[in-house]
Amino acid sequence: MEKEMFIMKITPNIGILNALLRITCGLTSLAWATAKLSKKPWRSSYLCVALMGAMKVGEGIVRYCPVTDLIQNRQMNGGQEEV
Repeated sequence: MEKEMFIMKITPNIGILNALLRITCGLTSLAWATAKLSKKPWRSSYLCVALMGAMKVGEGIVRYCPVTDLIQNRQMNGGQEEV
């Protein structure tokens, strides 16, 4: 039996300005959360903010947002889900 490989093609789906804004806001929230975590390391909400900030930085660098891709695909398919 042959295994089927699922290869996801990631093409940039956000613009340059949007990417720069994501990187800036992501680094700002990451720095803020890191500073707060150094004072109160038991607060899990700061860890969530740090993770979301890092995710936004990654999205800005790669210029690919999975949420934007999901919304664009849903609109193109007329609300029908892909299988």
